[in-house]
Amino acid sequence: MNKNKSNAGNRNVRVADQIQKDLAELIRTEVKDIRLQGAWVTVTGVEVTPDYSHAKVFYSMLMDTMPTEPVQAGLEAAAGYLRRELGKRLVLHTTPALHFIYDNTTKNGIAMTGLIQEALTITAKDDDAAKLQINSLYPVESVVTAD
Repeated sequence: MNKNKSNAGNRNVRVADQIQKDLAELIRTEVKDIRLQGAWVTVTGVEVTPDYSHAKVFYSMLMDTMPTEPVQAGLEAAAGYLRRELGKRLVLHTTPALHFIYDNTTKNGIAMTGLIQEALTITAKDDDAAKLQINSLYPVESVVTAD
């Protein structure tokens, strides 16, 4: 019986992966909403409920300078069309309702990388200052070698 539960979990993951692939292609090639033009929407993940009635679709944008509200509205407006097209591609009893959620992990990761670089720069400057201070306190004498 436990094996059936793990197979159901694996199927849920496979269905979510297929939805992610299909939605990425549909958004890129089929959706013509002006609010999505130039946003370069990327589907970063999909979570499907066990009964396949709902799917959380996580997305990010390549152009982080754009506001997310118009893109969110464009995706929500296209949700019915995307659901119908998914229904044609997937073999499921129920095609899930799509709920789009902006995924800011990429943006946060870039910000975190910047903070780490800043900390490393400050540490390197502090190390150089400490070396200068030590060298001024304990000057290195010239080493004389015997010929």
